[in-house]
Amino acid sequence: MAETVWWKRGTVYQVYPRSFQDTNGDGVGDLAGITQRLDYLAWLGVDAVWISPVYPSPMADYGYDVADYCGIDPLFGTLADFDALVAEAHRRKLKVILDFVPNHTSIAHPWFAEARASRESPRRDWYIWRDPAPDGGPPNNWLSNFGGPAWTLDPATGQYYYHAFLREQPDLNWRNPAVRAAMYDAMRFWLERGVDGFRVDVIWHLIKDDDFRNNPANPDFAAHLPEINRFTQVYSADRPEVLDVIAEMRAVMRAYGERVLIGEIYLPMERLMAYYGPDLSGADMPFNFQLIQTPWRADAVAELVENYEAALPEGGWPNWVLGNHDQPRIAARIGERQARIAAMLLLTLRGTPTLYYGDELGLGRVPIPPDRVRDPWEQNEPGHGRDPERTPMQWDGGPQAGFSSVEPWLPLSPDAETRNVEALQDVPGSMLTLYRRLLALRREHAALSTGSYRTVATQPEEVFAYERAAEGRVLRVVLNFGEGAHEIPLPEETAWVVLLSSNAGRAGERATGRIVLAGAEGVILLAV
Repeated sequence: MAETVWWKRGTVYQVYPRSFQDTNGDGVGDLAGITQRLDYLAWLGVDAVWISPVYPSPMADYGYDVADYCGIDPLFGTLADFDALVAEAHRRKLKVILDFVPNHTSIAHPWFAEARASRESPRRDWYIWRDPAPDGGPPNNWLSNFGGPAWTLDPATGQYYYHAFLREQPDLNWRNPAVRAAMYDAMRFWLERGVDGFRVDVIWHLIKDDDFRNNPANPDFAAHLPEINRFTQVYSADRPEVLDVIAEMRAVMRAYGERVLIGEIYLPMERLMAYYGPDLSGADMPFNFQLIQTPWRADAVAELVENYEAALPEGGWPNWVLGNHDQPRIAARIGERQARIAAMLLLTLRGTPTLYYGDELGLGRVPIPPDRVRDPWEQNEPGHGRDPERTPMQWDGGPQAGFSSVEPWLPLSPDAETRNVEALQDVPGSMLTLYRRLLALRREHAALSTGSYRTVATQPEEVFAYERAAEGRVLRVVLNFGEGAHEIPLPEETAWVVLLSSNAGRAGERATGRIVLAGAEGVILLAV
């Protein structure tokens, strides 16, 4: 069955390598640190580790400005360290997913140095160059995702180059077949080293309008929003030809067997679905960020899940995400009590869940003093920075929380002495224990990984309930998004046993006809 593919039945854990484990005392995490902590990931019960970029980079955008697609930045180690990580992960039956950043390079990439050398350079068309507008300004109104124009003038050649992000991140011209060939070769380089898949950065940006038309004004723009929202990105992203590129990427990967292609896509649901591609020739999993963008209410989440399931193309596999290195942590958004409900939701919905490192500890918004700000977006547009969700993993209550022997590149949370793996791993009611038990239940019950899904109508409106079923077993998940207790009716003809509660101590409890949930409590019930 297709559902036996590892990425359908498994779970993904994202590591931000700068912040996971430092082994050489420079305050920044490294590949050897990830290898050192693989036993933790195996103990937690995840199936794959997704590693954010570790390529050589000037670090203008902390690795998302790539200077060499086939190397490792010395900050993180060596290719030998990477090979050792893959080998050790595979020895523990963990898959390795690598972040791939094909939309743009670093300004320091040799390709760009050649491209800007002259208008006649053989690599000139590897990037996107345009003459100035009649007034000498940028060619059109496209904006950078990090604030300001998306065009920078190169005085030596008199043309502007396009960058969807920082000026240090010039966009590649994916309409050029030579660019595509070079990038597919880079993918093969890592696939041949044993990588099990790619998460492709900003995959919906790869193709731009060939006429470079101005983007239309956004009627819903408000002053508190990032400047990029001033216009709708009709022409600078999400062009139909991008699906051809993704199909080519997919074909490259299929030559290597059971590998997964995940696309980062921040688009409305109906556009997101297009990225599965005609006849599922696109991304295996277009990342579904809808839970991040939906109000945290039972009715809103229930409607989202129903709409998402209905919108999936036939055979399209769902996936769910609560957070990542670009978004405020789930506990920062909704509080720690509701973050327990969120964990239960993430790990019991149909589809592949992606966890973000530290969420299993309940890490929230870590305060970043002004002199410790590192994110270029925060420096360009204060109030939109991503540093608070990129702080170091907290391993123990000792100096620097076991992350490093020196002060880390970003601050630890103020409660690091008590909010860490060592302090929480043996506590029955801890967030970490809840995540571990949820992951164990997914492995134990096929219903939770590859089973069917159906919403269950229930009262009150603060409660969201649904069933997962497979192999003759039915599990019901009941989640109380409210802060008050509620009595929830259950089918009278069925007896149920509590497999897990988000609050400790209820496992094994039997229920018939009804169950009472405390405020912000979720339960998983098995029909017996």
